[in-house]
Amino acid sequence: MGRGLDAIDSDRAEAEEEERRRNMTEWDRGALHSQQLSAEHQRNQLDETQQGWLLAPQDSWKKKRKKYVNLGCISVSRTVFTWTVGSIVVLFLVVALPIIIVKSLPRHKSTPPPPDITLLPSIRLFSFSTPRNNNRVSWRGNSGLKDGLPDVVGGLVGGYYDGGSNTKFHFPMAFSMTMLSWSLIEYSQKFKAINEYDHMRDVLKWGTDYLLLTFNNSATRLDHIYAQVGGGLRDSESPDDIYCWQRPEDMSYDRPVISLTTATDLGAEVASALAAASIVFNDKPTYAKKLKKGAETLWPFFRNKNRRKRYSDGQPMIQAFYNSTSMFDELMWAGAWLYYATGNQTYIQFATNPSVPKTAKAFANQPELMVPSWNNKLPGAMLLMTRYRLFLNPGFPYENMLSRYHNATGVTMCAYLKQYNVFNRTSGGLIQLNMGKPRPLEYVAHASFLASLFADYLNSTGVPGWYCGPTFVSTQVLKDFAKSQIDYILGDNPLKMSYIVGFGKKFPRHVYHRGATIPNDKKRRSCREGLKYRDTKNPNPNNITGAMVGGPNKSDQFHDIRSNYNASEPTMSGNAGIVAALISLTSSGGYQIDKNTMFNGVPPLYPPAPPPPKAWKP
Repeated sequence: MGRGLDAIDSDRAEAEEEERRRNMTEWDRGALHSQQLSAEHQRNQLDETQQGWLLAPQDSWKKKRKKYVNLGCISVSRTVFTWTVGSIVVLFLVVALPIIIVKSLPRHKSTPPPPDITLLPSIRLFSFSTPRNNNRVSWRGNSGLKDGLPDVVGGLVGGYYDGGSNTKFHFPMAFSMTMLSWSLIEYSQKFKAINEYDHMRDVLKWGTDYLLLTFNNSATRLDHIYAQVGGGLRDSESPDDIYCWQRPEDMSYDRPVISLTTATDLGAEVASALAAASIVFNDKPTYAKKLKKGAETLWPFFRNKNRRKRYSDGQPMIQAFYNSTSMFDELMWAGAWLYYATGNQTYIQFATNPSVPKTAKAFANQPELMVPSWNNKLPGAMLLMTRYRLFLNPGFPYENMLSRYHNATGVTMCAYLKQYNVFNRTSGGLIQLNMGKPRPLEYVAHASFLASLFADYLNSTGVPGWYCGPTFVSTQVLKDFAKSQIDYILGDNPLKMSYIVGFGKKFPRHVYHRGATIPNDKKRRSCREGLKYRDTKNPNPNNITGAMVGGPNKSDQFHDIRSNYNASEPTMSGNAGIVAALISLTSSGGYQIDKNTMFNGVPPLYPPAPPPPKAWKP
């Protein structure tokens, strides 16, 4: 795996490395023009050769004496006779015989074209995990109405449960909202084309309304942030979200709230979510302003060096499920989003400060850091700032670092391609971005979205591809990669199974999810009464339509059983990734991205032209 990556971007002397970067990002139009002329010249040579075959000298043909066939009443040339009979036979085979066959077959309705992939039920993102009554999911009702009370002013009611539990993990929830906003900003016309734009904004607003409750958004300075509601430990024997198997509507045990005074990565992710959402809601100025204010209030809190700490450190109920391994990727991510939302240069100056990507190991070319997820924002952050360079090209003083982000993004995209052997693949073609560990599909979905989006960025600027070392790669190759991975998730795999519940004829029926396993019969089950529904071999009585499960193992095998929760449990961030990837690949609404909405908050980079001089008067 390492050798393949070195083949893409080897460790060389600084001068050679800079030259390679220029080759990856700058276009030698003269070279391209030369290649084009060369190709045209070859085609002209081929045409001349073909003409030579057609216009060969007549003396090269051997003259033969014509032969005739006597039909009794007339004599005709044997050649004419042969062509006439042959034509009749061919006419019968081509025209008459197919008509006879078709007329003899039973009539069937014509096969409809394959459905648009974004009409998949996964577009119903999060509808299965919201703690409110939802008319799209009949088996869900209001729940968690006392969350945070009485300790938290106003409570922590709302938001989303994660996976198969009844816990609200704020770190992946915020990331999911950020990704949902990103897809809405880039592909708003596609969501509108399938009549899901307003619904997705409702989904987003439900999440951001909740995130605004996780800190004192009316304060000017913060000293804490709420990281989680509920939870438990895997070996717990007391009533909590892990020990109990209940519908969330039936919860009656205490649900603790985790409050933190040091949480750099969590604060940055919540700020990113609010900033990104403010761009989505730019048509609602009051709400957008509230979101931006919340994001900017968080900035000094998570930037404070005295509070610099990963949110999961020393928190066993967090570490067991969503342990953060870094925080500087979130800082880069937040800097980019806050700049786009507010136009304040403080944020882009921070995001392009060389010390930040250096500490985050943004240019280390380590395969695990090329994998986007709730725990690693580096690929997304660098693509987000590559967007700035491609479309606005701000130049000095940002160009040096933006070009490095652009180059690193190109290297990441090269690493996803099979020919470079950076990541293994299953025999069925699924890229192993999580190095063969469980829950592969979430990582695949997010990488597919970034690959598809990068291709759309290049296409929107008229650039047909990018360089992987000396090799030019077209944007279509990236689109093909993304589509192949999503096709695998939808059923083009050795098991012919869709890993999205409700899509296709064969999909997981034993999803690890409390609410889906217990019948919606208005009967309340106690903490442990629901275990019989978890352990039964019967399919779930309620389908979590649209949920993407963890997925198969590295041998393309999937065991549809609840006890194997690494394979059969859905996650919120996984669904955010699959929705983003699906919407980027659909043809509905066209193939273009929205280049301008992202930059609505960014002030002009150059001073306006001075007004024309007044007319001269004598």
